[in-house]
Amino acid sequence: MSRERTLLSSSGGADGKFEQLPALAADLISRNVAVIVTTGGPLPARAAKAATATIPIVFATGGDPVAHGLVPKLSGSEGNITGVTFLNAALMPKRFEVIREAVPEAWVFAMLVNSDSQSLETDSRDIRQAALAIGAQVHIIYAAGQGDPDSAFAEVVRKQVDAVLVHPDSVLYSRIGEIVGLAARYRIPTIYFSRECLEQGGLMSYGPALRSVIRRAGVYAGRILKGEKPSDLPVQQPTKFELLINVGAAKELGLALPPTFLARADEVIE
Repeated sequence: MSRERTLLSSSGGADGKFEQLPALAADLISRNVAVIVTTGGPLPARAAKAATATIPIVFATGGDPVAHGLVPKLSGSEGNITGVTFLNAALMPKRFEVIREAVPEAWVFAMLVNSDSQSLETDSRDIRQAALAIGAQVHIIYAAGQGDPDSAFAEVVRKQVDAVLVHPDSVLYSRIGEIVGLAARYRIPTIYFSRECLEQGGLMSYGPALRSVIRRAGVYAGRILKGEKPSDLPVQQPTKFELLINVGAAKELGLALPPTFLARADEVIE
């Protein structure tokens, strides 16, 4: 029987339930697909990699694919896997700088995280160091895994947090509508990691253009279907990062953003 010329995601059906990933990966292998495309962080890609050493895999992940054991180096590997990285998690200190510029009177911050995130330890350390450098305080609060958005914002209020950062995580992203709504309800300035968060009413975001990065993963899948090998395709990294501001959300919060900050934005959404 000929191989199915189909691109399937090993994370699409998991709905944040990562324990299902091995079974989903095994299902794709049983279908004899031509290429496996994974999104949603390193875990789907690792599940696919563990399931097959022959079917090509293209990942799209926000973390460091070398640190997460997906590839030995970004320039390429001898294996059956390649892809694109958003470098989203590594941008947390920069997002801290951005929210500080937007809300200069803020000194107490919270980073909402998934307690099961693979990059939590590194990113928490980096943002605490960034806060310490200016004498600010950062609370790490679970909004997924060992927590949820409601309990997280209740803690934000108890700790009298001035502004919130949302850690880039696929489980948090699946609940971003709740997080945006709670940030608006409690009138807490919050920075996100993608345009899609602003489309649901978020205040601001800083990060790569996710749709463009995902498109690159699709291009890689297409090149593999035409005969190229994953080992010949280096992991791609974003080259452009966007600062997006939703001035409508700012008005709802009663937040007067500095004119110099607005002038720096790549796009201001009304």
